[in-house]
Amino acid sequence: MVPIIIESKNFCKAISWFMPVGAITLYPFIICRDKSNQVMINHESIHIKQQLELCILPFFILYFLNWIYNLIKYRGDPNKSYLEIIFEKEAYAKERDFKYLLSRPKWSCFKRNLS
Repeated sequence: MVPIIIESKNFCKAISWFMPVGAITLYPFIICRDKSNQVMINHESIHIKQQLELCILPFFILYFLNWIYNLIKYRGDPNKSYLEIIFEKEAYAKERDFKYLLSRPKWSCFKRNLS
């Protein structure tokens, strides 16, 4: 599945409530500040795959619940809470591997070791 990439600095700025947002994936769209940033596009493409695996809506529910859990665990630190979301851990670990999505095992976001 090839995502539909939309460049919109204003949209990303408008949703930057807790921290700066460079891009967001809302299947099948990737909305980003700079669509020439291939690392960011790869990162968001990993989220596309995660969203498909979880039939989209459950992804957002789990994402939100994991963030809330992390906010409690990390005493209200929104940045640490975000970085510890299971979906973000996989995307950040593999964002520079441009061949990752070709061989990504299903449900990789739920595996502990992403090295």
